[in-house]
Order: sequence, then C-alpha cells, then structure tokens
Amino acid sequence: MNTKVRWATVADAAGIHDLLQRYAKLGRLLPRSTEEIVERLSSFLVSEQNSALAGCVSLEVFTPELGEVRSLAVDPDFARLGHGRVLVEQLEVEARRLGLQRLMALTYVPDFFDKLGFKTTAMDTLPEKVFGVCVTCPKFNHCDEIAMVKSLDSDSPVRSTADSV
Repeated sequence: MNTKVRWATVADAAGIHDLLQRYAKLGRLLPRSTEEIVERLSSFLVSEQNSALAGCVSLEVFTPELGEVRSLAVDPDFARLGHGRVLVEQLEVEARRLGLQRLMALTYVPDFFDKLGFKTTAMDTLPEKVFGVCVTCPKFNHCDEIAMVKSLDSDSPVRSTADSV
C-alpha cells in the first residue's frame, strides 16, 4: 500500500467536495460547499493511495484549548485500509503543534474513535461547539451524533505516521 498524507491544495478542493457530498447525501456528514472548502483549505489534510485521493479530514479550532476533527471521510474504494486512522493521527500531531489540549469529534462511528483514544461525552460538555456551531445546524433539535473527546496529553505525543505532511 502506497499511502501518503499531506496538506490539501487547491487542486484537491473538487475531490474533497465530491467525497464529502457522497457522505452528506447519506446523512452521515453535513454538506460543505466547494467555496467553504477552499476558504478552509489550510485546515484540510488528504490521504492518497497510488496518487488517488482516498480521504480527507479538517481541523477546526474553537478555543486555545479545544479543536474538532471535522469532515473525516474515506472513499469507499479505500475503506478499511487505515486512511481514517492515519488522517486522525496526523490531525492530532497538528493539534498538539498548535498547543491544543483536547480534540472533539461528533460521529456516527464511535467505535472508530474509541480505538484512537477518544471517550464518549455529553454534548453539554462542549458549549464551544453547541453554541458556536450546532445552534445553526438543521439537526440541532434532533442531533443523533455521538460526542467524543480526546485529551492531548503533552507527555505522550502522537508520532507522525504519514510519509509526509
């Protein structure tokens, strides 16, 4: 497997959009416009396998202490090959570099995040997310995602597992 993780470029925006739209149509992610992706491009990592876009993830910083794993998606053709894990691990490296203390994720696949050290938490423990973003979400009054948080202990940094970032 020839996997590479790197920061997204403008050339990746359409592919990221297509990948996110695939999951948005299934109700697994909220849709993001190409314009929004381009505006936040510097927060996106992508994974490639044999030069094909395999997955993406973005980091949203809420406070000097809290960041969120957002827009994590892996093309079904590359599922179960470790792309999701490597993307989240690289995002943790970046979160630590920025000095964040916690990472959160809202997810439909808690087992995946549990394996990466995230713990289930109540939504009301994340007021930065709930009152900053969730209040404008169409699912606000009937959110079915599971909130998870990981403490980024500075004594045990995640090592880079990608070929390059």
